[in-house]
Amino acid sequence: MTSTDPDVPETTTSPDPAGSPAVPSGRVSAAQAMRGAAAQLAELLGTTPEAVSALRPAQDGWTADVEVVELERVPDTMTILATYRVTLDLQGQLLGYERVHRYVRGRLDRGR
Repeated sequence: MTSTDPDVPETTTSPDPAGSPAVPSGRVSAAQAMRGAAAQLAELLGTTPEAVSALRPAQDGWTADVEVVELERVPDTMTILATYRVTLDLQGQLLGYERVHRYVRGRLDRGR
């Protein structure tokens, strides 16, 4: 059903090309946001992210936590990693990022 009221935005859905369920148009899917956060941060930092450890929808887009190797060490359990908080708009474009945590790969997360 389409609204004729100009103050009520129309909500349409479009399928994700990867075959994910339809999402409201204007907002990328969670999978697209995850891939976009990792790829755009990699481009800015010049390194390949290890993982996206968190993804949260926000009113104006997405917020993702991306794990990145900052300093390779031997043995690998001594490698320094960092968690970056990435903010994306509704279309999945990076708006900003910040490093929120640094840690050694071999260390358990104990109360940050």
